[in-house]
Amino acid sequence: MSAIRYPELAPAGLKKIEWVREFMPVLSRIEQRFLAEKPFTGLRIAVSVHAEAKTAYLAMVLRSGGAEVFVTGCNPLSTKDDICAALDALGFSVFGWHGCTAQEYEDHLVSVLSCKPDIMLDDGGDLTQLLHGKYPHLAENLIAGCEETTTGIHRLRSRAREGALNFPMFLVNDAKCKTLFDNIHGTGQSTWDGIMYATNNMITAKTVVVAGYGHCGRGIAERAKGLGANVIITEIDPHCCLSAAMDGHRVMSMDEAAPLGDIFITATGCKNVITRKHMEQMKHNVILANAGHFDVEISKPDLESLAKRIEERKPFIRGYYMPDSRVLNLMADGRLVNIVAGNGHPAEIMDLSFSIQALTMEYAAKNREQLKEPLLHKVPAEIDDEVARLKLEAMGLGIDKLSKEQEAYLNLY
Repeated sequence: MSAIRYPELAPAGLKKIEWVREFMPVLSRIEQRFLAEKPFTGLRIAVSVHAEAKTAYLAMVLRSGGAEVFVTGCNPLSTKDDICAALDALGFSVFGWHGCTAQEYEDHLVSVLSCKPDIMLDDGGDLTQLLHGKYPHLAENLIAGCEETTTGIHRLRSRAREGALNFPMFLVNDAKCKTLFDNIHGTGQSTWDGIMYATNNMITAKTVVVAGYGHCGRGIAERAKGLGANVIITEIDPHCCLSAAMDGHRVMSMDEAAPLGDIFITATGCKNVITRKHMEQMKHNVILANAGHFDVEISKPDLESLAKRIEERKPFIRGYYMPDSRVLNLMADGRLVNIVAGNGHPAEIMDLSFSIQALTMEYAAKNREQLKEPLLHKVPAEIDDEVARLKLEAMGLGIDKLSKEQEAYLNLY
């Protein structure tokens, strides 16, 4: 049973899934093993990740392992209707459509959770919030959940500190194969894909202000520099500021950067990073984009209160016309620009992230007796290492190995 809008789009969605499948060799290898071993037989898996082609292929891999899979999105504007139609045509229970209201979005999340999942894949923590709030009874069968993104990890750690975590969760975002590749290279490329596709503007010689220099901000800044931009970093962490400076970027406060930037990109996971006082200083026709999970980093209430007129200028770009004739351009309604205005992370990157997810869920299924306590768990190192080695093998890249003499030498220290 599904709830989608445009079933006639299924053929287009199926073609997209087949395309990404060709570029996800590690996940394809896992799929073949799952088909033979069926590690999820009799289990229900609830998935809330950006509902697009790579996610659809992950759902197919989980089903190949014997699971009954229920799918929805994790952002009202990132859901792709053709992919939802394709999943429905393939027999999945899928709930969602692009541009759903806040209430419809919650209804879709609840519909997925109504299966009373044995394993859960969350992206940003919305499923987790519902299971700790309105619907704790839907977690009665839950062995464990997996969290995909940085924002969701922050929410989980806050809950754990308060002693308010009700079930085990794996911090998939913290795995090396997620953080070092998805967050840096995936966010870096896909953020600029979305911005350049929607604006069709030059990046060379522009001043780009990146708020936040964690793994995501670093990736965005590195690619901006490679595109010929002058990069300014704003941060609250002194170590991140030093790192940005030593990477060759200018570092200053957002107050100082506001009148200088041509393009502003937030990647902090925090609220009100760009506010009225910054907007009042900005140049005419600046681009405002967000690469964080929630649409709170650029203050939309402040934009709305400052503007005398608001107009959709082109797809994914809303112009806020100021009384002094400046226009501030907000991309993707302040939501994740890389997947709302673009296609999200490249398939080769999600091959790593979703392979980590698939193997972590398999680990949970096989070790359910050891997962009774409501604790936060790291992805086992052997899973992280296996995915990295499989990716190297798929890319035809070699790796050195220690000799017995070298191992003995290292063990002395």
